[in-house]
Amino acid sequence: MAQKIQSVKGMNDLLPVEQKDFKLTAAFWQAFEDVVGRWAKSYGYSQIRTPIVEQTGLFVRSIGEETDVVGKEMYTFSDSNDSLSLSLRPEGTASCLRAVVEHNLLYNSPQKLWYMGPMFRRERPQKGRYRQFHQVGIEALGFEGPDIDAEIIAMSADLWDKLGIRGYLTLEINSLGNRKERAAHRAALVDYLTRYEDKLDDDSKRRLKTNPLRVLDSKNPDLQEICNAAPRLVDYLGEESQAHYRCFKTMLDGLDIKYVENPRLVRGLDYYNQTVFEWTTDKLGAQATVCGGGRYDGLIEELGGKPAASIGFAMGIERLLLLVHEYGSLKADAAPDVYVIHQGDGADLQAMKYAQALRAAGFDVMQHSGCQSLKAQMKKADASGARFALIVAQSELESGSATLKDLQGMHGQQTVAAADLINTLQQWKSA
Repeated sequence: MAQKIQSVKGMNDLLPVEQKDFKLTAAFWQAFEDVVGRWAKSYGYSQIRTPIVEQTGLFVRSIGEETDVVGKEMYTFSDSNDSLSLSLRPEGTASCLRAVVEHNLLYNSPQKLWYMGPMFRRERPQKGRYRQFHQVGIEALGFEGPDIDAEIIAMSADLWDKLGIRGYLTLEINSLGNRKERAAHRAALVDYLTRYEDKLDDDSKRRLKTNPLRVLDSKNPDLQEICNAAPRLVDYLGEESQAHYRCFKTMLDGLDIKYVENPRLVRGLDYYNQTVFEWTTDKLGAQATVCGGGRYDGLIEELGGKPAASIGFAMGIERLLLLVHEYGSLKADAAPDVYVIHQGDGADLQAMKYAQALRAAGFDVMQHSGCQSLKAQMKKADASGARFALIVAQSELESGSATLKDLQGMHGQQTVAAADLINTLQQWKSA
């Protein structure tokens, strides 16, 4: 017997049933996608779909060459024909903005875009964090004021309500100011951290040279006292940045959205400025962040487009759905409405005709395949989760009738004319 080939570690199959180490089913995932599509449309966002593979330079320029994502986590390879360096996308914003710039989507008006799809990072797989993971992203492009900052926070909060997990999430916010303000803070931060360099762990020492703001994001408990006493970026904000941040918070207060100000919240990518935020939970172990984002006003220009104010966020679907699966209200119903059973010569073809007619009328129908006893077929009907069974027997073919059975017991069982099948089932289903 040939040896089995298994999936790559950290890249999961979505099956019709729960797995021992991965509880999310394809039906649960589909139910989430349905909610997201309606939710995004209700806020005026249009879907965009971009390739999984992009030129490596896109992510080097946008995310930052010295970030952990680009420096350690991307899947990068050379195209065999022209030696072009390509990478599997590690996040969605850069690809989205590359498409916006390439196709000049901001020529006439601002854009509200959303996307959903797989991302790839070569990191240690753990609960809620995988090498192939999926994100939903929201990007609002060409909007300058703090009102759009508040709107996308309200938008995310609305999704948590729809999924039944609002009470398990905490909103953390901060402002990173503009490039000049961040440069002044960076100089002060480097000077401060250098005095404690002998106490920093290896990761923080590396970040001190490449991306010192990320040192403040360290989860090492031995560094918390040092990080807590470090210069705060908020103290380096000018009046314009402070006014933007104040107005943003006033709008959140007016919308009755509770938040925690976290001066150490910096996000992991270089392109952020001004407003940044994260929705976190204490229900997923060490992986606290479920959704995060902020402003990236300079990124479109960095990618070759005309300057445009921009803000967005992304959520990891696996991590979010683990929370929804355990605590939320999302229901995944993969069961058919009707299970069609046939018994006797010629009944299988007539059963197939009835099934097609029911599907055309909007019912989800599973038709039994093969020849088994009526008892065995009824067991499979029960196991399918279907609400109704349609039994087509050889003895009923000449009379043009069939038997309907309510598997939940409300309507019992009755024989009806073929012409009345759809109407009867519609009445039963709506009752």
